[in-house]
Formats: sequence, structure tokens, C-alpha cells
Amino acid sequence: MTNIQQNKILIIDFGSQYTQLIARRVREIGVYCELMPYDVNPHFIEKFNPSGIILSGGPDTVIQNDSARAPNIVFNLKVPILGICYGMQTMAVQLGGEARNSQKAEFGFAQVRARNHSKLLTDINDETNSEGHVLLDVWMSHGIEVTKLPKDFELIASTDSCPIAGFTNSKKNYFGLQFHPEVTHTKKGIQILERFVVTICKCEKSWTTENIIDNLLEKIKLQVGSRKVLLGLSGGVDSSVVAMLLQKSIGDQLTCVFVDNGLLRLNEGNEVMKTFSQNLGVKVIRSNAQNYFYNKLSKENDPELKRKIIGKAFIEIFDQEAQKIKDIQFLAQGTIYPDVIESAGAASGKAKVIKSHHNVGGLPDNIQFELVEPLKELFKDEVREIGVMLGLPKKMLYRHPFPGPGLGVRILGQVKKEYADILRKADHIFMEELNNQGFYDKVDQAFAVFLPVKSVGVTGDERRYDFVIALRAVETVDFMTARWARLPYDFLDHVSNRIMNEISRVSRVVYDISGKPPATIEWE
Repeated sequence: MTNIQQNKILIIDFGSQYTQLIARRVREIGVYCELMPYDVNPHFIEKFNPSGIILSGGPDTVIQNDSARAPNIVFNLKVPILGICYGMQTMAVQLGGEARNSQKAEFGFAQVRARNHSKLLTDINDETNSEGHVLLDVWMSHGIEVTKLPKDFELIASTDSCPIAGFTNSKKNYFGLQFHPEVTHTKKGIQILERFVVTICKCEKSWTTENIIDNLLEKIKLQVGSRKVLLGLSGGVDSSVVAMLLQKSIGDQLTCVFVDNGLLRLNEGNEVMKTFSQNLGVKVIRSNAQNYFYNKLSKENDPELKRKIIGKAFIEIFDQEAQKIKDIQFLAQGTIYPDVIESAGAASGKAKVIKSHHNVGGLPDNIQFELVEPLKELFKDEVREIGVMLGLPKKMLYRHPFPGPGLGVRILGQVKKEYADILRKADHIFMEELNNQGFYDKVDQAFAVFLPVKSVGVTGDERRYDFVIALRAVETVDFMTARWARLPYDFLDHVSNRIMNEISRVSRVVYDISGKPPATIEWE
């Protein structure tokens, strides 16, 4: 088996919103990397044996005594280091340089002048000015600046308002950049990162989709052998790709349980069964538990309690189905790398919970199976690429995000089958028109919401007093911030008319024009 992690980069995380983006860029280059908090145990770093280290940005103020610092061991390993933004500042201070509040903070676009022909920036440029100086278009986000270089360091980049925007110790292959090469606003950012990772750290580009699949299939075979595996198949991206990997690796040793909770999109249950059971030959048990979920939710209005009820009900139904299957030794899950990072499941064991997920809670704690988690080192974009290569429908893999509790958190307040049926049809019409008119791929998430209020309307000569549907569509890069999508009025008019004409219980349609923040993307 090819060791596709032989050359690897360690990213030390100081809490920047862009840190996971650094990791994704490094992997896009074709090199494996892992992300660890700045206070990770030094023994982990030593054992990890990185080919190079990247120090991320972060929200701390480096001139404060209690601000975060890089573990001293990173400077003792004799491997190349790249500090980005805060990572550059802490490197400078820890190695004897100085920093202070910027005379003029920089947030957004800037032009950096490259200097002294460094290994990192030579022959990488966006334009040359009238004086023959090489310029780079970059993205800045800082209010602190390095004012004194550490001993044996030299300047490699500057802007009009930030004299030290980059530095290097060329003998040790240490580099610092005040700007962010990982964001798309830095036009040559990927080339700069590739120069560091491939040319300076001498990493081979072995982290490819083909190699990852081969590696995962071999790992599954080694772990499972001839024993049997159970998988909770939701029809989402992660569990679907896990199902395909397991099917390809161990065939009929895999059994999937698909819990239909009555909170799925229109015809989704049938589509899941058709895709996996009929077309791909995966063994899938379908549990039609719609009434069970509706009964459990019948008296609850609180969004967080609804989530817990749905999660608990899922575990109960899954547990019931699992008890019927004999000789299962392994439980497979669609855990992906961001889940590991954000739920403190990383190898360091550090508790670092970043956010509360919309997803349904974990699988049964009382089922004593060994876990199979083939995707736990992969980002979502890597999982999708694997799914495409394994033959899953692109439409399934690149659908907009759908919350774990499903329509349960898109029906505001109490959940009823009647409400779910109305919402399913409205959402289907919205998705159908987004696809028909070429807007689906131009927005990053879109959905309908059922509002538990009634509004007066008129159908023909008759007065109606029925429910309201809200439409939501957003544009976002990272889902941390989002703006409402400026869909054409004619399009919204057409969708609204279809929903009210085709669904007799809807008397009014509204469009959500809230940004995130202050609103969230989902309503509950």
C-alpha cells in the first residue's frame, strides 16, 4: 500500500477563520496535512514528523503577554516554517523580533512589493510597476505589524503602510507573510503555498483522489477482514460515499439501515433506495418510521428540543433495526475531518468545540461495535470528489446542504405530517425552478420554510385562510457569513405563483432578505 502520508505538513491553528482553508489548499496541491491547536502536546508534533509547518492566523494580539505562542519544539525540528498573519507575528516575537499596533490597519485588498528575490516569492507576481518592482495582489487582515526583524532574517515583502509584510531566514527556511495566501483574493496564493510545500519542504504530490481511494479500500479490508459492517445510511453525501467505499471493499459484508423519518425531501426515500439498493447493489434495510417521529414531535415547539427528540428517535429506530441483524462486528460512520476538528476528536485530545452542529446526534452508545470511519481525515470537497470517482450521481453529491434533523427544523414550531407534506411540495417546486432556470448552482443554499401562521387569500371568488411559505436563498463562501441571493423578481413571482396554485393549503409566499449575521442561514 502506497504511503500517501509520507510527506506531510502540520498546520498549527491559532484560531483564524481561514485555518481550515489553509489545510484545504495544501491538500489541493496534492500533499497531506493535519491541523492542530497551538497548545497541542509537543510529543505529538515530534511523533507527527512533519516535512514542514505552517503557523496560521488568529484573533489574538501578539503584543499581549498572555497571547498564544507556537510550541518551542517547532523551531527545534529543523524543518521549513511558514507563518501567516498572526503566525508571522508570533514567529517574529518568539525569535527575538518586535511587533506593535499598526500605524494604519489593513483589512482587505492590498498590493505587496516583493523584495530580495526570496525562495518563496521569486518569479511569482501579478504585475510590475513603472520602476520595475514586482507586485502581488493580496488580502490583508491585521492591526498589528512586525517592526523589528529577528536576527539573521531579511525583508521579502512590504506595502506602503506595512514596511515588513514578509520576511525570511533563508538558511533555516523560515518564512513569514503578513497577508493570507490561502484566500482566493490573494491571486497567486496557491502558487506561493505550492512553492513552500513542494519546492521548499520537498513534499511529493501523492495526495490524489485515486491514491486516497486505493488507500481507503485497502485500510477497510485490513480493518474489517471477513467480518460484517453496519452503516446508518441517510442519503447525504458522507454516508453515501462511505456506503460506496464499503461496498467496493467488502461487498455483501455490508448492511445499511436507512431510517425514513418523514422529514426528508419529496421522494427522497425512494430515490435513496433506488440509487443504492437497485442500481448499485448495496444491501439496504428501509425503516419506515415516519409516524414514530411525528408522534415524538407532536407536542414540542422548541427548536433545540426538537433536534434532541429527532436525534434520540433516530438512535432508537436504528437500535431496533440493528438488533435484528446477526453477527455485526463493526459500525460505520460518515465522520469527516471538520467533525473531528470541531468536536475535539483530534489525536491531541484537546477539547476545542467551535460550534454546535445542525446534524443529528451520534449513533447508539450502547451498541458495542468497533468503529469504521474511512472519511475521518477528509474534507467535504475531497469526499465529493471520491463520490464522483466511485460513480455516485453528481446531483446527489453537489446538492445544497440539508440539516440532519431535516424538515424538522424547517417547520417552525410544532411538526405535523400535514405541515411536512405541504413543505415538501413547496421546497420541491423551488428547487425545480432553480434548476430549470439555471440559478441552482449560482446560490450556495436554498430551501423553503413552513411558517405556522395563517394568512388571508383569495382563490377565484372564495376567501382562503391558509399557511405561509418562506423562501430562503443565500450566497456564501464559508457559511460563516452569508448574504441573501438577489434572485430576479420575475423568477420569484413565478415560483410564488406555482406554490400557491399547486398547493391548496398555501395562501402566501414570502422571500427572506436577511443576511448572516445577524440572522442565521437556517430559521431554527
